[in-house]
Amino acid sequence: MSEERDRLPEQALPVEEQVERPLDEEQLELAHPADAAEHIEALDIKDQVAFIKQLPLEDAAESIAEMDSHDQAMLVRSLSLGLAARIIEHMSPDDATDLLNNLDEDLRRTLLSKLTAEDRASLRTLLTFDPDTAGGVMNTEVVVLNQDLNVDQAIAKMRGEVEDKEIPYYAYLVNEDKELVGVTSLRDLLVARRGTCLKELIKSQNLIFVTYNEDKEEVARLISHYNFLALPVVDFGRRLLGVVTVDDVIDIIHEEASEDMQAMVGAGPDETADSPWLYSVRKRLPWLMLNMINSAVSAWVVHLFEGNIAQMAILAVLMPIVANQAGNTGQQALAIMIRQLATERFDRKRSWLAVLREARIGLLNGLLIAALVFGVVFLATRMPLLAMVMSAALGLDMLIGALAGASIPLVLRALGRDPAQASSIFLTTITDSMGFLLLLGMAQVVLL
Repeated sequence: MSEERDRLPEQALPVEEQVERPLDEEQLELAHPADAAEHIEALDIKDQVAFIKQLPLEDAAESIAEMDSHDQAMLVRSLSLGLAARIIEHMSPDDATDLLNNLDEDLRRTLLSKLTAEDRASLRTLLTFDPDTAGGVMNTEVVVLNQDLNVDQAIAKMRGEVEDKEIPYYAYLVNEDKELVGVTSLRDLLVARRGTCLKELIKSQNLIFVTYNEDKEEVARLISHYNFLALPVVDFGRRLLGVVTVDDVIDIIHEEASEDMQAMVGAGPDETADSPWLYSVRKRLPWLMLNMINSAVSAWVVHLFEGNIAQMAILAVLMPIVANQAGNTGQQALAIMIRQLATERFDRKRSWLAVLREARIGLLNGLLIAALVFGVVFLATRMPLLAMVMSAALGLDMLIGALAGASIPLVLRALGRDPAQASSIFLTTITDSMGFLLLLGMAQVVLL
């Protein structure tokens, strides 16, 4: 069996058993896991495996945790099951959960079976939470203290536990029923008078926490709003489950911003440049089909006035100007509204007041641009009626674009959809079709 294996070509062997290329000292001395992750992602898969095998397990775990989810999953699939399991054991629970969520079910089950009973139970519990909720992003490595301890006992207990915890700057106080009753910082413990009971430290505290099913975007908003380093997560009995930390919030904000930007144009929210191309086709094709249907609406409007365009060819020259200007106006309002919905708690009244604000902005900008366009068209054609029609159509379409850009995210939200999902496709349909209808319709009434 071994002789037959020796005759196999190199590419037929498992990746990590292929001949390893020597790595230079610079590759082995990357100072921070984030730098190491960036370096690893730039290597081909064979060298990624070789690099990871030469790192201490703790460094390998931290580096892989910093990698893009797609590259991370590819690398772990290329490692031996034993090495992959040992690396997962050295990850923080939230990072390990994120990694396992990106693997297929069979590999996930196999890797879990190779972990210690304690780690396996902890990760299986975390895997039951929706990845888009507080429970799905929380970390369970926290310092928990009984509220009946005094300051000296608490510091002694923290000294013994803090080495194994990812969040050493807060301690979470619970009662006999394991219910969360307060939070204290390491600073508060150090400056408190010796012998002070922990109950006294939290006597007037306004405790802020979230339940495990809270949307992770709302968790990020709360941490940002209160300038917390971490936010406790509880169950419906107020028992402490874990915490969401500020580094998770940065990832959440970055991820949500990327998703919104891609969703606006109909791309897959979780697509990256390394996603399988067939996956990208499946995500984009439905929205491209919808865009084609929407474009047909604009084409149909133009077709209705085909005779008018034949009689006055300059209308065909002016049509794109109206549509593009209104489209840009709508995109500005759309971007502002989507950001509003993503970063602040939804308030129906305030949101519709924001629509009126965008309408006022669109109206004033429309009037100013329309006045400019009137002068340009008049000077170019010496046709005052044409200049009037063009400026009126442009100003009205810019107002419509502002209203549509601000309203579309609210309508999508009311329908239970992502406010950013393909919103620019719907906006383009409205501004194009209305712009053509206004310009050609008014031209028919006034000029022809």
